[in-house]
Amino acid sequence: MKLDDPVQYVKGVGPKRAELLARAGFGTVEDLLYHLPFRYEDRRTVVTVAHAQVGTDATLVGRITGVREIRTRRGRGRTLLEALFRDESGAIGLLWFHQAGYFKKRLEGAERWLVHGRVERGRRGGIQIVHPEIEPLEAGEDITHAARVLPVYQKPGELPVAAMRAIVQGVVESAAASARSVVPESVRRRLRLEPLEAALRAVHMPSPDAEAEALERFATAAHRTLIFEELFALQVGMTLRKLAREAEAGVAMPPTPRSEEFLRALPFRPTGAQRRVIGEISADMAGAHPMNRLVHGDVGSGKTVVAFAAALQAIAAGYQVAVMAPTELLAEQHYRTMIPWAEAQAVRISLLTGGTRGAQAKTVRAQLAEGDMDLVVGTHALVQESTDFSKLGLAIIDEQHRFGVLQRAALRGGKTDTLLLSATPIPRTLSLTLYGDLEVSCLDEMPPGRKPVTTRVIRSSMRPKLHERMAAALGAGTQCYIVYPLIEESEKMDLADATSMAEQLQAGAFHDFRVGLLHGRMKPDEKDAVMRRFKAGDLQVLVATTVIEVGIDVPNASIMVVEHAERFGLAQLHQLRGRVGRGGGDAFCCLVADEAQSPESIERLRVMESTADGFAVAEADLKIRGPGEYLGTRQSGVPAFRAANLVRDAELLVLAREEALAWLAHDRGLSLPESTELKRTLARRWGEKLALAEVG
Repeated sequence: MKLDDPVQYVKGVGPKRAELLARAGFGTVEDLLYHLPFRYEDRRTVVTVAHAQVGTDATLVGRITGVREIRTRRGRGRTLLEALFRDESGAIGLLWFHQAGYFKKRLEGAERWLVHGRVERGRRGGIQIVHPEIEPLEAGEDITHAARVLPVYQKPGELPVAAMRAIVQGVVESAAASARSVVPESVRRRLRLEPLEAALRAVHMPSPDAEAEALERFATAAHRTLIFEELFALQVGMTLRKLAREAEAGVAMPPTPRSEEFLRALPFRPTGAQRRVIGEISADMAGAHPMNRLVHGDVGSGKTVVAFAAALQAIAAGYQVAVMAPTELLAEQHYRTMIPWAEAQAVRISLLTGGTRGAQAKTVRAQLAEGDMDLVVGTHALVQESTDFSKLGLAIIDEQHRFGVLQRAALRGGKTDTLLLSATPIPRTLSLTLYGDLEVSCLDEMPPGRKPVTTRVIRSSMRPKLHERMAAALGAGTQCYIVYPLIEESEKMDLADATSMAEQLQAGAFHDFRVGLLHGRMKPDEKDAVMRRFKAGDLQVLVATTVIEVGIDVPNASIMVVEHAERFGLAQLHQLRGRVGRGGGDAFCCLVADEAQSPESIERLRVMESTADGFAVAEADLKIRGPGEYLGTRQSGVPAFRAANLVRDAELLVLAREEALAWLAHDRGLSLPESTELKRTLARRWGEKLALAEVG
């Protein structure tokens, strides 16, 4: 079969299963060929029923008898299938909760069976296996073929495990020979990579003497080959984007003494990290090609100072600067912060958001179009068709992952320098992947005098005492946030929600104070009104969802409480923690966890107690949650990985990066015969997504 053939024409699929597979992301033969097993079952050791141990996987050979369907009380027409498995040593129950009819029909096909699954205690005593894997055996058949290492695949819920395995392995038999390596042959030989077809067959159909543990860990030579193939292609693609951008004609904006004047006039001494990053940005802007640099660092690490220093360099060169923030409140906060700096430097500054209406909006837009405005701070209003710039030279995009790639592209324009800001520290392996086509700067030093937020993990049984202490602090004049994972009560999850808890807390623990509610379903003007009241001190307690993860500074807020903290990622908790302690005084973050959760969940939260370093938190979060969920929080423009895992394969990622750079230094245009498949694959598999990476 050809790799781009639709899955519908794969043996064992057909229209109905094709629809199931399509919903799970499998559209072509290639999608199935590179769908690697997520684990393996070692069935080479056959035991008797008498030796099967509860809590372990067992492979058994014997007869299946006493098959019967049982109609359940729950759900109209739902049935389960029960059967008895026997060998010479005893009997064990088999149970299927789903697809009873399908398995009942299968069980009519043989006298002798190989059964594999997890042994557990049955409800009526004895032992059982729920949803076992079954294979028919011919009378007198040697079980060597059946008792082997079998791959297990992620699948659409309705598709049996064995059916998914048969479909994928059928594709391997018919299409693996069509796969072509993207890694140039000279690189393959030097790194001792396996032939691609052999690698695909080895991971999908392990040999009888395969090392099961190495397969489980994706540590075989075949896995290494497939992982490197994927990472090498990605890194070549990202580097090509970067090289293409560096070749674009831009405008050189030379360094200006005004930036140093601005830094000296600040009421505090800039950190070494701020000065280093400003220097990196300045060198980029002075170059002949458009800058595309990401600055990431913790909340409070001084990104606004860095951004304004960059703005001064563009303005001194005769260009306009636009600063785009994701919310009106955040845009207003940047605007208010920059006004005194702008006045001291004779910079003309204005604000343009969705809330800027009528004559004021018309005036600001006219000033931008005519070149009578140097610096504008705003929201998505800056990328509307009605907003034109006379000479835009620098676009600064704050919390860039909150914008869609098309919005970022609209502001970036052609020769415009772009500075992306993010308050989310990124682990190095993610940075190489998400931002491999950008220059990256790190603000890894906090300004002097900024105290770390004291963080404690407590169990939910301690909540009454916590509320007492919070009430005392509120009485002394401070403000606090209380964050919940849900907006409203859910039947599916036994979790407190922000809406009902705001009412309960107002009537109960905080009846002497004013409690506000903020969540994502509220209209923008409603959210604005609540945040303005909280910032002004009219509300003492703000009950919210993670909509406050990126928000304005409220210097008087010194307490952050996160309920059901085990439901949040560590990086997200760190972002929430950064909302307090903005006034320079003591601040506290309390993570309330449910006692019913596993000890591992509580232990995971202890990371927050042990460090205030956002980069350390990000590394720990990546290791715990894995890259799939971590990448899913960002509009990255990066394709999903089929074989690679950024935590497990960090060393291979760095190697792939080095090899990609070396190969492009040798064949920048991918014009050599060895680069043919690499060029074709990049265009076919990643072309569109890698194009989006151009705008961050």
